[in-house]
Formats: sequence, C-alpha cells, structure tokens
Amino acid sequence: MNRKLTVSTALLLTVPPVLWAGNAIVGRLVRDAVPPMTLNLLRWSIALLVLLPLGRAALKNGSGLLANWRRYALLGLFGIGLYNSLQYLALQSSTPINVTLVASGLPVWMLLVGRLFFKVPVKPRQVGGAVLSIAGVLVVLCRGDLGQLAALRLVSGDLYMILATIAWSFYSWLLMQQRDVPGIRADWAAFLLTQVVYGVLWSGAFSGVEWALKGVDVAWSWPVAAALLYVAIGPAIIAMRCWGAGVQRAGPALGAFFINLTPLFTALLSSAFLGEAPHLYHALAFLLIVGGIAVSARQG
Repeated sequence: MNRKLTVSTALLLTVPPVLWAGNAIVGRLVRDAVPPMTLNLLRWSIALLVLLPLGRAALKNGSGLLANWRRYALLGLFGIGLYNSLQYLALQSSTPINVTLVASGLPVWMLLVGRLFFKVPVKPRQVGGAVLSIAGVLVVLCRGDLGQLAALRLVSGDLYMILATIAWSFYSWLLMQQRDVPGIRADWAAFLLTQVVYGVLWSGAFSGVEWALKGVDVAWSWPVAAALLYVAIGPAIIAMRCWGAGVQRAGPALGAFFINLTPLFTALLSSAFLGEAPHLYHALAFLLIVGGIAVSARQG
C-alpha cells in the first residue's frame, strides 16, 4: 500500500515502539521483585479489568467468544500467554537491547512458520531479507565477536526470546485468518478482549507452575505497582489501539518499518534508566535487521 504518511499517522505508529521499548525496560527493572510468569499474569489481569467496559460487546451472545473458543484460545496462548511470559523470562538474564534486537528477527520466523504451517509461498526477495535478518540476530547472539560463531554461547534469555518470536509468528498468521464475527473484528477493544480472556487463563496456568516450583514471592512496593499499571495500560492497551489505527491509515507494509524502531528506543531508554550503554554491534545488528525487512518488503 502506498498511502501518504501524515504527521498524525506517523505519531500513531511511533507510539507503540516507544511503549514496547518501555515494556522491556520495566520488565528488566522489576525482574528481582516479580517473577516473570507472575508479572505477565498480573499485567494482563489488569488489562482485562480495563478492557471489560470498553470491549463489553465481546461478552454478548453471538460474539463468538465461546463458539470460536479454539481460535481465541490459540490467539491467547501464542500472543499473550507464551510471547509475553517468554519475553519477561528472557529479561531475567538478557538485556532489553538484546531482547528487542533478537525479537526484530521476527520476519525470518514469519517466513518459516508461514511456509511450513500455513502453506504460504516464499519469494526470493524474502529469502534475501531473511538472510540479512539472520545475520543481524547472529551479531547480537555472539555479542559482536564473529569469532565466537564456531563456539556460540547463548545466554538463556536470547533462547527464550527466540522461542517468543516463534510464538508471535504463529499468533500473527492466525490473526490474518478472517474467522471472527464482523462486528467483533471491527471493534478493537472487543477483539482484544476475546484474546485477553483466554490469555489470562493461559498466564494463570503458567504462573501456577512457577508458584509450584518457586513459590509466590512478590516484593510489593509503590514502584512495582506503578510498573504493573504501565505494562498493563501502555504496551498492552494503548499501543495496540494506536497500532491498529495507524496501520489502517498507512497500511501494514509501511507500518512494519515502525516496529523496528523498538530496539532504537530500547537502546536510548536503557542508557537513560539502566545505565546499559549500547555497543557498536547493536547498531550493526539493527542496520542488518532493518535492511533485511526492507529487502523482504520490496515488490517484484
């Protein structure tokens, strides 16, 4: 789609990467105060309470919430239960910059998942873009020392984030399937609520396993409460709303570029709040990943 990018549309598409970058920073800041699975459960439970009055159409008869329970259960599993839990788990051992850069390799997994599980053909240009994206991810994983590729030592957080991006790939392909009641799909709050209802159930199950293994140990404080409100309202609700409105105006092809601003904002926020200055290899990885997406998006 070649639509004119207005200032207001650019602002709509810039808000989500800023909020998603903040989500990675907050997840890192509270890693010692709230266990990762519990953090995800609390985040989406708050989001559920906020969405209930906004998306109440999802609770009415004929909404598909129960009739299409398999679809929404899968969307809730991959997009809310697995992706976010694995991201917070990744932040236990990896930095926000690395996590968001590894997540920027998403186009590679999108191609693989689409081809293997949804029978979507892969174009040569997409393969070229995937190669560049893989190179960017490898630069992050080897910490800029290409000599370590022969004996690559992965931080567990990097592996968790790779699994998270694979889960998000399944979520994204499932989203593209038009199997929803038209009125629900057109209502962003109701459509998100149908996923969050099941996502909270999955998050609760994962938290139950975490509690059984480690017990419930949340260091409650006002900063932790503020962090929970931020991740529940900002990255979960406001970002999704702005993203949906921005993509409707500009189209998904142009919108995809803005997703890759997340590592840049994460690097800036990490430097400001965590004292984790970005390295040269972060810039190289970012350029490779964005270059790969640009090549993949070209027509022909």
